[in-house]
Amino acid sequence: MAEIISTPPPMLNPDVTEEKAVTPWKEAWKNFKKNKLAIVGLAIVVFFILLAIFANLIAPYDFDDAKLGDKHLAPSAEHWFGTDDLGRDILTRVIYGSRISLWVGFISVAGSVIVGSALGIIAGYYGKWVDAIISRFFDILLAFPSILLAIAVVAVLGPSLRNALIAIAIINVPTFGRLVRSRVLSVKEEEYITAAKAIGMRDTRILVHHILPNSIAPIIVQGTLAIASAIIEAAALGFLGMGAQAPTPEWGKMLADSRQFILEAPWTVLFPGLAIMLTVLGFNLMGDGLRDALDPRMKN
Repeated sequence: MAEIISTPPPMLNPDVTEEKAVTPWKEAWKNFKKNKLAIVGLAIVVFFILLAIFANLIAPYDFDDAKLGDKHLAPSAEHWFGTDDLGRDILTRVIYGSRISLWVGFISVAGSVIVGSALGIIAGYYGKWVDAIISRFFDILLAFPSILLAIAVVAVLGPSLRNALIAIAIINVPTFGRLVRSRVLSVKEEEYITAAKAIGMRDTRILVHHILPNSIAPIIVQGTLAIASAIIEAAALGFLGMGAQAPTPEWGKMLADSRQFILEAPWTVLFPGLAIMLTVLGFNLMGDGLRDALDPRMKN
């Protein structure tokens, strides 16, 4: 009888570990980190967010601490950014102004995303007359220049920071609505959506668990860019006297209050303007990086 030789199983190398599955979000973060400008934008955004959170600890003075004897002091060791026409420390007001601008940016865009996405999903999924009505509503809002529409809304509601926030949210609704609608029109034709309908899955479950998750990436990108636009729009409304009211340290309002002193005390305009520029630049760079990281067409 032939001898049967059993071959022992191969020894597993303990140094070799199973490779972890790479999720799409991890891959997106990996691609995002490769974009140096995007990292710079993220750093700027994080800096201003921390500035807003810890304003009470960082600011050297109270934002409404007026000292007429210190009017229009040039930047110095005591007042790094100088003082305004009421003797208030500009550095302090810029720091507290980051709270106002970021709050308006995040809250207004969040409202636009919620309302616009809901309308876009309904229009894209159900189509027909529902799509026609919602699309015409978007077209009407887009027919007006955004800043003029915001001014009109604030004029009706009354000048205040809250009403400016509502106006900014309204003018950004059609942007997200049309973005999500176009995405839904593409996704709802996929085979897994057809299969979900075939097994009797409810429309609400299909929208929440299948269509909405596949529309998140473009919403995140557009939302990041929209925050930058919202900060500019809030500053514009504040500059026109239709946004934040005195003594609120909002950057646009600070520019408006200091424009008549631009030759006498240019620092009163320079530093709030730089704060707006850097914040908007940070969100734009980060948004561009997110677009490149989340868009499959940008991958090698």
